[in-house]
Amino acid sequence: MLLVLVAACGSARAPVTDGEFTDRAREVAERWQSSAKREPWISGFVPLRNLTVEPDWERTPRWVGRSMINSAWKLESELSAETPAPAELRWNDGSTLSVPVLTATAAYAGLSRPKSFVDEECPAGKGCRPLRVIAVARGEATMPSSRGDVRVPTWDFTVRGVPKPFRRVAVDPAAMGGPPRPPDDGIQEVRTYEVRAPTELRLSYLHGTCDTTYGSRVHETPRTVVVDVDVRRDDVEFCTDMGKIDRIGVTLREPLGRRVVLDSSSGVPLLEQSDIHLVEFQNYEPRRS
Repeated sequence: MLLVLVAACGSARAPVTDGEFTDRAREVAERWQSSAKREPWISGFVPLRNLTVEPDWERTPRWVGRSMINSAWKLESELSAETPAPAELRWNDGSTLSVPVLTATAAYAGLSRPKSFVDEECPAGKGCRPLRVIAVARGEATMPSSRGDVRVPTWDFTVRGVPKPFRRVAVDPAAMGGPPRPPDDGIQEVRTYEVRAPTELRLSYLHGTCDTTYGSRVHETPRTVVVDVDVRRDDVEFCTDMGKIDRIGVTLREPLGRRVVLDSSSGVPLLEQSDIHLVEFQNYEPRRS
């Protein structure tokens, strides 16, 4: 069990009857089936992290973070404007996808794009210094996507005084899909799932410290599995503003297979055994990162 802060005490929504769950689950499944986000999610490339690969901060000089915040990039190497040949993305399950690759010039433009919140130029007195780019080369990196971890091509920019290069995903954003978003504000009750057997899932879900869990619920279609946990607020006079994450099993009629698992409360797809929750992407678009 993991305790977390939540915006309000309890489950943050009214109890849902079995009939209400079925109606909601049908609506969620139908919306997903007709969504333009569905096809890229299941067969394309939907990145779920920034396109500038996070550096190993433990091995990165402390001044680098300040310089990145201030977008203190200084190009001291010639970059090619020639478009490379397409590259092949590779997933852990063996599937692949051919994608167009950006020029080094375009990748550098994404890497060095000024931050919107910068209000002064590289204050040396606060540890900032120019990030002097002295070389560039092609590389590869692993990043999370809707279909699991994937190997992607990168442009690797060497900065003077920094042990490891800065890596920027080289895939053209035009070939990427965007993350699905919930249709309205709310919480993502079911956070992730684990496949324990072909017809057995273990759900990780969020609820309030003063709530009681009465069981799990599921609605199945040929292409989706919509899940929910029956959580109800206990009759208490006082409750701390805390939430907790617990786990519960759910049994399917048919093996999960390649069906997409959806959270009924938010309507978003779930990622297997992941700490990435799409409800947090309401104001975040990886393709523009």
